[in-house]
Amino acid sequence: MVRTLFCKYDGRPHRLLEAINLGEDEHGLWTGSLPGTRAQRADGTWVTIDHHRVRLFPRGQWWSALFNDAPHATRVYCDITMPAEFGVDSVTAVDLDLDVRLLRDGTIKVMDEDEFEAHQHLYAYPAQVIATARATCTWITANIATAEPFTTTYKTYLQKLKTLTSTA
Repeated sequence: MVRTLFCKYDGRPHRLLEAINLGEDEHGLWTGSLPGTRAQRADGTWVTIDHHRVRLFPRGQWWSALFNDAPHATRVYCDITMPAEFGVDSVTAVDLDLDVRLLRDGTIKVMDEDEFEAHQHLYAYPAQVIATARATCTWITANIATAEPFTTTYKTYLQKLKTLTSTA
């Protein structure tokens, strides 16, 4: 198991989840969540995940990606984050608000630009953080539908996760 924690820039917890360690490849660390897994939100409430999904934490990159199993409407959901910090059994990333969604129909949406704008002032993001977050968002938007690890690599890990369900 891997404790995955997303924090806001001031260090406050944003999302916490115990996930299954599915392994690491050239893209980064892959974790998975089975249906019925519970995750905690910033306000302390718990939500139950209702589908198989895998998350990639790339090393040294300003994003992480969540890959949802069908029929979930969102195929890939990328959080723009500061580079993740890896512990023995943990991953922590600072969520910088911007998100990019790839829907199953091929639509790409940039989300939470208003939150990113507001938090630049609230948390006093340095200029380099703002510029890198925007550049990363632009890169993700341009590549999320056509390049790895967004197109097929995740399917191997999603299948591995499903195999865990069928053998449990």
